[in-house]
Amino acid sequence: MVHAPGRQGPLTGMRVIELAHIMAGPVCGLMLGDMGAEVIKVEKLEGDDTRRTVPPALEGESAAYMMMNRGKRGIALDLKAPEGVAVLRRLLAKADALIENYRGGTMERLGLGYDTLHRDFPALVYCSLSGFGRSGPYADRAGFDLVAQGMSGLMSVTGEGPGRPPMKCGPPVTDITAGILAAMGVLAAYTRRLKTGEGQAVDTSLFEAGITHTYWQSAIAMATGIAPGPMGSAHPLNAPYEAFETADGWITIGAANQTNWLRLLKAIGMDSLAEDPRFAHNRDRMANREDLAATLAPAFRAQSSESWLARLEAGGVPAGPVLDVNAMHRDPQTLAREMVVEVEHPRIGTMQTLGLPVKFSGTPGRVHGAAPLLGEHSRSILAEAGYDEAAIDDLITRGIVRETRA
Repeated sequence: MVHAPGRQGPLTGMRVIELAHIMAGPVCGLMLGDMGAEVIKVEKLEGDDTRRTVPPALEGESAAYMMMNRGKRGIALDLKAPEGVAVLRRLLAKADALIENYRGGTMERLGLGYDTLHRDFPALVYCSLSGFGRSGPYADRAGFDLVAQGMSGLMSVTGEGPGRPPMKCGPPVTDITAGILAAMGVLAAYTRRLKTGEGQAVDTSLFEAGITHTYWQSAIAMATGIAPGPMGSAHPLNAPYEAFETADGWITIGAANQTNWLRLLKAIGMDSLAEDPRFAHNRDRMANREDLAATLAPAFRAQSSESWLARLEAGGVPAGPVLDVNAMHRDPQTLAREMVVEVEHPRIGTMQTLGLPVKFSGTPGRVHGAAPLLGEHSRSILAEAGYDEAAIDDLITRGIVRETRA
């Protein structure tokens, strides 16, 4: 195992080569990196396409790129040249895992397919992310979050209601979820590797990531044969469980069981609704969900969000404000859980990024620094791989490797 200086977390000592771009693969890398793995990001000479996803940019650096790649070390490498492939293979010789999200067949054409690398590096965990997976009739299709949201069923259940245009989830949920699933798969394969010494292939996709978000809707469709449609902020199985407008904004209310339903009625002073047969039990409330929302709405519009949230919290009713992203960043719980942290960037100085969403009592992880400049660590990574100064200078001079000094 390689122990990078300054790393901490349960994966300290693990080395990951990230041959990935845009979002799903980099999410996998940042999750592993925040938990202590040393992640070496291998970019093409012109850099990850996310470097050109602007605006916004800070001091010429893409904000999107910096979010997805914080805490990684970076080398820019020409994999179309045999010398570039040779460099990568030397890095893989000391690696525990490889992450790649190239289009199907690309790694094979480079001589870096799973069968080849498993033969040469049998302990390597080889993780592939793609639009639709590495098998099946769509294996060769390119995939993007929007396409995956549409085909996985997510866009059919997202939106204000029936008859409205299809709507995607605001965040790229299939990209992000695929990255998280890939990190889970890498860790499972790595655990087995530690026990047996044998690596294996890990394969997940944006399509499958989208499908995992339809657990409730798929349960309904499998049980009834009817495909659920969009319901705005409401829940397909429980009521009241949705957003309500107040005098000055919106709040969400999760009275998702009988106990919380009765608590809600007491908190808002509408106890008599407990005797209304339309709303007596969850089955009744779901059958009359629109009537229920219309009955509750005037009460919530009569007072401010702050007033309602205080009453609901005092009454033990799960509820919360609808925050914009800036307000979420300032929320005391966000800050207490270290979900907004500061890092030092070589060009920008102190900047903010999001933190690690998993906490460990004995081996806490953390964000290990800002995203690398393009080729920022090329020289040091090559030196660690055994190249001397003359060889490194030669690779840079011939354009096999790109270097950017901080």
